[in-house]
This record gives sequence, C-alpha cells and structure tokens, in this order.
Amino acid sequence: METFEEYLATVPEEQVPRFQEIFAWVEETFPTLKRRVAWNQPMYTDHGTFIIGFSSAKKHLSVSPEVAGMKKFHEALTDAGYQPTSHLFRIPWNKPVNWALLQEIIAFNIQDKADHDKFWR
Repeated sequence: METFEEYLATVPEEQVPRFQEIFAWVEETFPTLKRRVAWNQPMYTDHGTFIIGFSSAKKHLSVSPEVAGMKKFHEALTDAGYQPTSHLFRIPWNKPVNWALLQEIIAFNIQDKADHDKFWR
C-alpha cells in the first residue's frame, strides 16, 4: 500500500468520507506537510519526520501524534471527549472532530520537531 487512496480502499465504505474530510482539512491547513503511507497507515510528515497518523477501527478513528503530543494534550483530549492512550486518541465515528484541538496538536508537532532529523522523536 503506497497511497492514501489505496488505504481508503481497505476501510469500511462508511468511514471513507470522514477520512477524506480530515485529509482535505490537514492539507488545506498545513499545505507543507507531505503524505506518506507506512505501517499500513496514512500519515503526514514534515522534512522527513513524522507529524501525525490516522487509522481505522470499528468504532473510532485513531489519531497518532506521538507520545510527546499525547502527553502535552492529554487533558485537552479528555476534555474534548476523546479517549487518549499513551500513543493515540480515538475519535468515535459518530462524534465531531475538534478541529481547533487537532490544529494545535499538529502545529505543536511541527514546531517541536523543526530541528529533528529522524522520523520519530
């Protein structure tokens, strides 16, 4: 699997619009980020470093911003009604996306990893 479109062909049809909405929003809000599929997961990178990834689950969309982002935003994610773990948070398919919070998380990762030269922190 090498493209987001190939990934979308593997998820349930009813999940595709949410993924497309998120991908379009990320690319409009952060036009310098690059698409990449790795570990069977669509993700975005900046200067070759991981910024954020997305994956499908039966009851939710998983969002992975790395551990540093999860630690920094754990309380805000909980307050937003998401289910954070140490590596990802879950957005239920039937709940709206908190766009402002997602923007803060992505912006944090871009800034925090500006001087990184490795894929992961």
